[in-house]
Amino acid sequence: MKEALRVIISGGGTGGHIFPAISIANAIRELQPDAQILFVGAQGRMEMQRVPQAGYEIKGLPIQGFDRKNLLKNVKVLYKIWKCQRMARKIIKDFRPQVAVGVGGYASGPTLNKAAAMGIPCLIQEQNSYAGVTNKLLAKKAQKICVAYEGMERFFPKEKIMLTGNPVRQALLDTKLTHEEAVRSFGLDPSKRVILLVGGSLGARTINESVLRNLDVIKSNDHVQLVWQTGKYYSAEIARRIEGADISQLKVMDFISDMGTAYQAADLVISRAGAGSISEFCLLGKPVILVPSPNVAEDHQTKNAMALVDRKAALYVKDADAPEQLLALAMKTVDDDRQLASLHQNILEMALPDSAEIIAKEVIKLAEQ
Repeated sequence: MKEALRVIISGGGTGGHIFPAISIANAIRELQPDAQILFVGAQGRMEMQRVPQAGYEIKGLPIQGFDRKNLLKNVKVLYKIWKCQRMARKIIKDFRPQVAVGVGGYASGPTLNKAAAMGIPCLIQEQNSYAGVTNKLLAKKAQKICVAYEGMERFFPKEKIMLTGNPVRQALLDTKLTHEEAVRSFGLDPSKRVILLVGGSLGARTINESVLRNLDVIKSNDHVQLVWQTGKYYSAEIARRIEGADISQLKVMDFISDMGTAYQAADLVISRAGAGSISEFCLLGKPVILVPSPNVAEDHQTKNAMALVDRKAALYVKDADAPEQLLALAMKTVDDDRQLASLHQNILEMALPDSAEIIAKEVIKLAEQ
């Protein structure tokens, strides 16, 4: 009898790493229902909750990143890396995977390093247009590198690269509601245009401030409605600041659980430029104004955004300029049928569908080799 496939998937830290990892695991299970899949994450990070919620077992490593400001603290970090390498070795030895997958994030470093050293074939998945530090270090040891953007031979050996796109949350693509039904589900008027503002699950201060400073602009454009996800961290402060503003076309929510419906309702989206979000906009053909976060490694969100902007597939506002420029540009864009149609067509052409299944097939192929 053929032995069941065993796969370790490692990485996390943010939804941008975790959602693709879970999508890959789900795709592997679709192809091989008896596959055994073990996740390895970083203790205290969001993957320790999200992965079990998705139905998978996860082991945690006490890993953390280097402190670039206080170099003395890195003595402790180096000890933790050594400890994590030993823990990773034991996890691998006990689980006996035939293949290891790294999706970026702290935990994937020691896990894939040890897997490679133990002769286990490795695949890494890079979500961004500017490769992360962990994946750049692991590239020499990986057999296959799955990427979402062209031109990644700047970071990785060309012969190992495969352009697959980023796996996205399947629920977003399965929305059955019409645009009109989706708009009504938010208690809004389907005859008016809808702008969706999202700053990620935690919110984005700049996007929130851009709305708060332009309440008069929103009020004077009463033919446009806004669905605004503030993030739970900012919700109490925002509720206080908009109290008494009485803007009927503003739907304020701290968190939107059904993003598929939110995207279906939106004529235009305003968002940060995380790789996962961009992949979703491409697959859905959503016109979008990107406001890249400046608080990320190597300013990779700006690089993600410019990959679209250069192909006229998205609009872009610099974080520092957003409070002054963002709402005015959004109001102008959402009223311009020709520009919305052009953005829709151009971003749709950048979509890479079936990413999770393509990557899953590569994982299975490596295991069989």
